[in-house]
Amino acid sequence: MVNVVCMKWGTLYGPHYVDRLYRGIARHLNRPFRFVCFTDDPSGIAKEVECLPLPPIDLPPGFENSALRKISLFAPTVADLVGPALFLDLDVVIVDDVDCFFDHPGEFGIIRNWIERRKTILRSRPRIGNSSAFRLVIGDQTQVFDEFQRDPERAITDFPTEQAYMTSLVRGLTFWPDPWCRSFKRHCVPPPPFNLVVPPRIPIGTRIVVFHGRPNPDEAAAGFRSTLHRRTLPASWIGEHWK
Repeated sequence: MVNVVCMKWGTLYGPHYVDRLYRGIARHLNRPFRFVCFTDDPSGIAKEVECLPLPPIDLPPGFENSALRKISLFAPTVADLVGPALFLDLDVVIVDDVDCFFDHPGEFGIIRNWIERRKTILRSRPRIGNSSAFRLVIGDQTQVFDEFQRDPERAITDFPTEQAYMTSLVRGLTFWPDPWCRSFKRHCVPPPPFNLVVPPRIPIGTRIVVFHGRPNPDEAAAGFRSTLHRRTLPASWIGEHWK
């Protein structure tokens, strides 16, 4: 038995995001699993999803609804979960089998964060994780939680994001192979001006498509435009995988 966990707080994402993530896992994880959504509001979430209260963590004032809440998963105990747990953000789309995320070696697995294409000309990607998808063993990386509770100000002032903070503290860090997790806007959308005539595609080898920032999956499915040149044609494949 393995665990797949997500978090939902506030009103940014509706319950259908949880349901569709669960169904994506059910289609693409070929082993027994427990799917848990930690949330402050379980209303509207499908009965197949196990909803539990958000794990306790002392967050600084003004950061109660920030991604720092993910650090609570590094506590010595997280509800009654045991063993490996794959955390997934709500705004991801599962497009292929994800058993590999539990089989991949290493104590802690995570996406290697992306940077804009133009920024890779003179430097390589930094060794920082992207916490849209990471795997840990419950109770085995407690130094992340303990250090944050001891000095939360350091996490806020010395690190740009919660994912940079956790990456700096975990033991046995491994990055997923690049093809497994792809950014929708970095890897699926063709570069300008081709994005105006070629629809987004799923790169070969992708298991999870990550929708960080805008657009969200429902926006990308319909086609999205933020500026004259930042636009995408409708991605019809989202409806096939996010349902």
